[in-house]
Amino acid sequence: MKIRTIIAIVCATFSMGGPIHAHDSEAETVTKKFEAAIPNIPGKSLVVVEVDYAPGAASPSHTHAKSAFIYAYVISGAIESKVNDGETRIYRAGEGWSEPPGATHSISRNASKTEPAKLLAVFVLDVDDKQLTTPVK
Repeated sequence: MKIRTIIAIVCATFSMGGPIHAHDSEAETVTKKFEAAIPNIPGKSLVVVEVDYAPGAASPSHTHAKSAFIYAYVISGAIESKVNDGETRIYRAGEGWSEPPGATHSISRNASKTEPAKLLAVFVLDVDDKQLTTPVK
């Protein structure tokens, strides 16, 4: 299944779930939008979350689940991101990137101090891998 097809399916299910706060931050809200086992890939599931950043908000440094391949897509605003040893980049609405399993996210924040930003994160991971992120200590 192509990533565009997966994103289209996920966007069609946007009404699922309620907000939860991620990383103990009131300025960042994570809402689970979709979760299901992938029928043609035994042992794998698809989890989609929407991350809303208030102006100037940032996520603390964190790692992702060891089995999680992630595609992140900026819905609105601009997100500054640094994954593993890659460069720090600003992604704007309509742009996206992928992250390998077990990635470390040292920078993940709203690039604007005045406008909100929103991204959609699509996780493909082992069905038993329930914790999507772990703070870096």
